[in-house]
Parts: sequence; C-alpha cells; structure tokens
Amino acid sequence: MGLRLGDIAPNFQANTTLGFIDFYAYLGNSWGILFSHPADFTPVCTTELGKTALLQESFASRNIKVMAVSVDDIDSHHNWIKDINETQQATVNFPIIADEKKVVAVLYDMIHPNASETQTVRSLFIIGPDKKIKLIIVYPASTGRNFYEILRVIDSLQLTSNHSVATPADWKQGEDVIVVPAISTEDAIEKFPKGVKVIKPYLRYTPQPD
Repeated sequence: MGLRLGDIAPNFQANTTLGFIDFYAYLGNSWGILFSHPADFTPVCTTELGKTALLQESFASRNIKVMAVSVDDIDSHHNWIKDINETQQATVNFPIIADEKKVVAVLYDMIHPNASETQTVRSLFIIGPDKKIKLIIVYPASTGRNFYEILRVIDSLQLTSNHSVATPADWKQGEDVIVVPAISTEDAIEKFPKGVKVIKPYLRYTPQPD
C-alpha cells in the first residue's frame, strides 16, 4: 500500500546534484516538496524544473525546501540542468536526486505499473516540519504541473495548520476563510475578532486571521 496523508514521510539518503544528502537533514525544520520526473531531457520535465527554479523565492518565503527525483544518473542531471537553465531562463539551484536504482521512487510509490513499468509518474509530496505528508498530487507523465496551484495549496496548508479554519473552493491568499465545524459560532465570534459571517450554522466565514 502506498503512502497516505498523515503518514510519516520516509527518510532516505541519496546522491544529488548538490552532493550526498540525508532528506531529513536537508529539510531541517522547513516544509518540503519532493517531486518526481519520468526522465531527464524530456520536454515537460524541462519546463517544470525551470518553473520551480523561477519560483525559488516564492518557495523560500514560505519556508519551503524543494527536492526533485529522476531515475537518471548525476552526469545526465548536470547536463540536463544546462539545458533547463538555457531554455527556461532559470538557474536550477535545488537538488535533483540521481535515483538510478529507483530506491526513492519505490519508497514513495512513484512508479505506477499500469502507467509505466520503468518511469515515475509525476508524483508530488508536500511534507510538514513534523515530517508528515500533508498533500499528495499525482499527474500522468504527459501533463505538466500547475506550480501556482502548488503555492496556493501550500498557503492553505500553512494557514490551516496554525488556525482553526479551512479554505473554500478556489481560495487565494488574503481571501475569507471558513470556520471549522468543531468551533461553535459563539466561540468563533470570540476567537476571530475580525468578524464571523454566518451563512448556515455549518458555513461560517471570517477574514483570513494571519
């Protein structure tokens, strides 16, 4: 059975483009993103890694550390990075794991035999500072990820981990949020001084509390 939300993200040690890394040590007290790529020198992956590099400041401002996985070797990775930097006008400065023996791919269930017996699908894991898996997104190899959606989800995860709120459909940073059902309206009014708007007893909005 694969990993599920709330599971402890497995630790591992791996050779990467930034040297030999222990995953937990690399994350420290940060949030983390671990995401896989079917292979080096593939067009969709090239755009994804370039977009990740271009968004590095956005990730850093959210205390996020990024690590990518591909089943090719280190020399291939370094040569591929040159192409990524050139074609995407980016600078890749986060580690890419050389997972030639598919150790990490198997550990995180990134190979789905019905999709491909040899290549990883586009799996993405968001991991909290407690090393628990907060989100899993899996795309087929043919579909590139929406990294602005990933940033939006991170904003929601970080907000809801610190406050008794949930985020509604299509929520974006700065918009109203939902008071969780576990809090009574009376307690919510006291807890959220910016105000509580009651639509239904179970549907109550409040301005973003942070």
